[in-house]
Amino acid sequence: MALDPTIGAEIRKTRPCLVVSPDEMNRHLQTVIVAPMTTTVRPFPMRVSVSFKGKHGQVALDHLRAVPHHRLVRRLGAVSPQTAAAVSATLIEMFSRP
Repeated sequence: MALDPTIGAEIRKTRPCLVVSPDEMNRHLQTVIVAPMTTTVRPFPMRVSVSFKGKHGQVALDHLRAVPHHRLVRRLGAVSPQTAAAVSATLIEMFSRP
């Protein structure tokens, strides 16, 4: 997905992103919620380890963005069920904290 233009510390350039919004929502809205994937590993609790297309890195849940469908370049595949479960659990933890 093309993440440019960006401002400040936002993750830049075209990179793989994980769509985290539910399919039902994606069908009815003009935007999807994505989390960029990065090979820069940081020890943050809101990052989930991922191996995708032969590369190791993290899903950066601290950089969630709502973007229009047209910014999605192409579908690259799917993450493992274990990664999807870890992302879901991390999102629940992030948004359930007071």
